[in-house]
Amino acid sequence: MHVEKLDHYSVRTADLDRAIQFYADALGFWAGPRPPSQTPGAWLYTRSPAGEAAGHPVVHLIGVNASAGRTSSEQAQDHHLPTGRTGAVDHIAFAASGAADMRARLTRHGIAFRERTALNMPLHQMFMEDPDGVMIELNYSRPEDIGSATAL
Repeated sequence: MHVEKLDHYSVRTADLDRAIQFYADALGFWAGPRPPSQTPGAWLYTRSPAGEAAGHPVVHLIGVNASAGRTSSEQAQDHHLPTGRTGAVDHIAFAASGAADMRARLTRHGIAFRERTALNMPLHQMFMEDPDGVMIELNYSRPEDIGSATAL
């Protein structure tokens, strides 16, 4: 038995539309099919390398609206999620390619990010926060992506 890969992560958000827009603008994800639920939300899918709307639902957004008279814990129970804090996750990381294109995309959409090249290993990284404060890390290991970082 072994764990193979990250399937998805879920984010509780008070502004579902803003969160969907962030993931579309920053990472090119798209809102796709989601099973029926009493809780508002969206499943965000990756795109194929050619840019088609394909891929896997890697981010599950869960709309939380306490002003509708229900607490986030009550809504979480509807979605069969743990109530209260779910732990101390620091960030979510994705392997990526096309660092120069990503840099241009983030700049075009006004999304703040920072970069660094890892010491003693062939890895360049970009970091940004989603609207709910989840840190997103993009890891670039292809030589052309690491080389594009030298112009910073």
